[in-house]
Amino acid sequence: MAHLHKKMKKGRPYYYVREMARVDGKPKVTNQVYLGSPERIMALAKGSGSSLKKIQVQEFGALWLANLIDQDVGIAQIVDKTVPKGKNETGPSVGEYFLYAVLNRMVDATSKRSLAGWYGKTAIQQIRPVDIKTLSSEKFWKKWDRVSQSQIASIAREFFARLAQLEVSHSDCFLFDTTNYYTYMASDTESDLAQTGKNKEGRYWLRQVGLALLVARDTGLPFFYREYEGNCHDSKVFQCVLEDVLDAMRQYGRPDVTVVVDKGMNSEDVMAVIDAMDNVHFVTSYSPYFAEELIHVGRDKFVVVVTEKNRRLRELDREDDQLIAWRTTGEYWGQTRTVVVTYNPLTATKQRYKFEAKLRKLQSTLYEIRSKVRSRAAQWRKEDTVRQRYRDICRDMHLPDNLYDLNFSVESGCLVMSFRKNQYRIERHIDRFGKNVLITDRMDWSTDEIVRVSLDRYMVEQSFRQTKDDDLVSMMPMRHWTDSKIRCHVLCCIVALSYLRLLELRLTNAGLKLSAATVMQEMKALHSCLCWQADARKAVRMLEDPGETQAQILKGVGYEVSGGVLQELSM
Repeated sequence: MAHLHKKMKKGRPYYYVREMARVDGKPKVTNQVYLGSPERIMALAKGSGSSLKKIQVQEFGALWLANLIDQDVGIAQIVDKTVPKGKNETGPSVGEYFLYAVLNRMVDATSKRSLAGWYGKTAIQQIRPVDIKTLSSEKFWKKWDRVSQSQIASIAREFFARLAQLEVSHSDCFLFDTTNYYTYMASDTESDLAQTGKNKEGRYWLRQVGLALLVARDTGLPFFYREYEGNCHDSKVFQCVLEDVLDAMRQYGRPDVTVVVDKGMNSEDVMAVIDAMDNVHFVTSYSPYFAEELIHVGRDKFVVVVTEKNRRLRELDREDDQLIAWRTTGEYWGQTRTVVVTYNPLTATKQRYKFEAKLRKLQSTLYEIRSKVRSRAAQWRKEDTVRQRYRDICRDMHLPDNLYDLNFSVESGCLVMSFRKNQYRIERHIDRFGKNVLITDRMDWSTDEIVRVSLDRYMVEQSFRQTKDDDLVSMMPMRHWTDSKIRCHVLCCIVALSYLRLLELRLTNAGLKLSAATVMQEMKALHSCLCWQADARKAVRMLEDPGETQAQILKGVGYEVSGGVLQELSM
C-alpha cells in the first residue's frame, strides 16, 4: 500500500508517496514519487477543483500477462533447482535473473545494459517486486557465469517436460529446421559457437551462431533445441542431433512418429539412421534440380489437393489458383519411397515475374559486355575471360548460365561476340517454377496427408521469424561475447518463445485467435496509475479502463478490471 513519507532536508520538510514491498524477505522501497514542500502541496490543493493532484503512469498489462504465463511453468524454480543459491549469495537468484530476462524478451526485448532502465518504467514492483539496481548487466554476467553447458541442457529438459504437462501433445508428427543468428563479436574473440558461415540474413562477414529447433505439429510448441557452430552444414547438424531429436519425439508424442525436414538435411547417412529405427518415419523435400524426370511431367497428371487454402480459393471462384499434386514412387537412399510433386500456380506466377525481371537485367548486361568486347577494352579481349565473367554474373544473379548462347569469332584480328536466347533452356527452367518434390517412407499416407504435413513446416519457420523480431524474443544480434553467455541467452529466448506460444494457445482455447505480437502490443497500452488525491493521506494505485480487445484478452486468461482493480473471474 502507498503512504505519505516525509524527509527533512536542511530543516525543511519534503514529502513523497512511497510504495513498500518485501524483496529477499526484507522491506524495501519499490516506488517513490516526489510531491514537494508543504507549500507546493498547498498550492496544488488550491489550484484546481479536481481532487486528483499527482499521478504516475507505468506499463503494466503486457508485463503482468508475461508473468502470469510463467506462473504455470516457473522457469526461476527450474533454474534454481539445478543451480541453487550459494550460502552467502545475496540479491535475486540465478533463476530470477533468467526470469527477468525472459519477461523482458516477451514484452520489449532490450540489451542487458538497458534492462534496469526499462524495468524502471514498468509496474514491475506491483507485479513481482525486485531491487532494480541489481538488474545490471554486470550482475547478469556474474550470475550466468555459474551456469555450465550441462546445467543448461538439464534446465531445458525440465522446462520442456513442464510444457508437455501443460499442453499435452498427441502429435505423431514433428517439424525440424535450422537457422542462424549474426553477432557483432570481433574476429579475434575466442568462441567455438560464433563462426563465419552462410548467413541467412546476408551478413556473411559477421560471425554467427546456429540454432536447431523441433516443434510439435499439433501445438506449435518447441520441445527440443540445440545451438551449434555457425559454420556447420544443416545435414551435419541434423546427423549430430538426430538421436536427441528422436528421443524428444518419442517422449512428447505418440509411439509412431514422423519428422518433417527440409531438403538441406536429407543426407544418405541420416536416412540410414531413420530407416534402422522402428516406428520412426520422415517427410522431406527434395531439390528439383536432381529430379528432372519428375519436374517436367505433364500437368494433366496432377490432381487438386484437399487443403484449407484450396477450400477458400474455391469459395472465391479461383479454382485455377489451387495447389495440385502428382504421386509416384522411386528409389531414393537405397529404398523405394513415396514421391509427391506439388504445383502451386500462385508461387509459379511470382517466381516467373522475378525471373523475367532478372532475364531483362541479364540481357542488358550482355549488351554492355558485347560493347566492351567490340571496343577492345582491357580485360575483355579473350574469349575464356569473357565467358568466365558471364558465368560469374549468372551465379551472382542466381541464374543458370545456359539461358543465353554466347558465340565468338575473330574478324580483322579482333574478338567479336554475339548472343541469343536459348528458348528451350528458358522454358525448361520456367517449368520448375511453383513445383516442389516431397519424398517419404510413409507409404500408407494419402497424398493429401503428405502435402498437408509438408505445408505445416510453416510452424517452425514462424517460430524462427518470431525469434528474429525486433521487439518480441529478438535473439539477434547476439550481444554476448562468450559461449556460456550465448547459451544462457538462447535459453532465455527459447523460453520466451514458448511462453508466447502458450499465451496464443490459451487465448485460442478461450475463443480468441490473436497473435502474440498483437496481444502484447494491446496489453502494453494498459497502464497502472498511482494517484494521489489532495484530500487523502495515502496514494491509490489503479488500472486504466481496458479497451474492448484488452478486456477480451483479460477475460481469456480469467481476469477483469473492476473499479480500477484487477480481479480474477469467478468460475
